[in-house]
Amino acid sequence: MTVKTLLHDKSDQLVQSLAPTASVLEAIRLMAECHIGSVLVSEAGQLVGIVTERDYARKVILMGRSSSETKLSDVMSSPVLTVSSSDTIEHCMQLMTTNKIRHLPVLEGTSLIGMVSIGDLLKALLDLRQREIEQLQQYITG
Repeated sequence: MTVKTLLHDKSDQLVQSLAPTASVLEAIRLMAECHIGSVLVSEAGQLVGIVTERDYARKVILMGRSSSETKLSDVMSSPVLTVSSSDTIEHCMQLMTTNKIRHLPVLEGTSLIGMVSIGDLLKALLDLRQREIEQLQQYITG
């Protein structure tokens, strides 16, 4: 299964982003409002970073920084690992596992077309395995 298929089947395809000058507090509020675990950081239409709940915990809270005064550019992860719509979900899982990340922006050229999370990938893999099981059961009972 490809990322393109996963994005097509995904119910919420809206990707949230903020400018590097936005505060960490703005990003945390946005994550809470949208029930998401990351926000992309973009400048002049270009992806320049990503801020996750993990970044907040490690780079703001543990460092004693102020959420309202710290800019995203100070805590974002950059450069951002990305995938294309033609990549497989297995490739995405390998990237996430190797790099210990939970979110991958999906680019076509330089255009952002979506985001996949570890939860999206696990759901897709479980659905795929369930369909395979059902097909095998139909074949056996034939």
